[in-house]
Amino acid sequence: MSPISPTRRSFARAAGLSVAVLLLAGCVYRPDIQQGNFLELKDVDQVTTGMTRSQVRYLLGTPMISDPFEAQRWDYVYTLKKGRKRKVDRSHFVVHFAEDKVTKVDKLDLPESTSVSGDRKKSRKQRKADQKALEDARREPPRAPSVTPPQPDAPRPGSDRNY
Repeated sequence: MSPISPTRRSFARAAGLSVAVLLLAGCVYRPDIQQGNFLELKDVDQVTTGMTRSQVRYLLGTPMISDPFEAQRWDYVYTLKKGRKRKVDRSHFVVHFAEDKVTKVDKLDLPESTSVSGDRKKSRKQRKADQKALEDARREPPRAPSVTPPQPDAPRPGSDRNY
């Protein structure tokens, strides 16, 4: 058996190293990329005509797109790209206003994920329980009792001065 020449050995190392680099290049982690406002369908369904802008902002959050040229429209956009998958989940809801009151809600692009559209799969009993919980949450809390500061029996020091 003849010994391996140094040039062959370095060539073999370089070839092995390049094969290892090519194999490891396919193992790059691709994180999930979320952009926009993640809204569940039940939250969007709570927006009704006549609500004010502040009520909608409290319920859905700040809109992703607030067009300065069309101030009467708020767009809530959400996209999710999972790792290496080419499919992108999108949702797009539009709230229209007139005189700072909601006039219409458009559901342009509904997501396909079960967390958002899962309300359709719930049983009638579960939907009724959810509706009751929602009505209970909408009730206003009782008013806080009025607290009047206690009045001291003795006059305050320096209050006997006449100005």
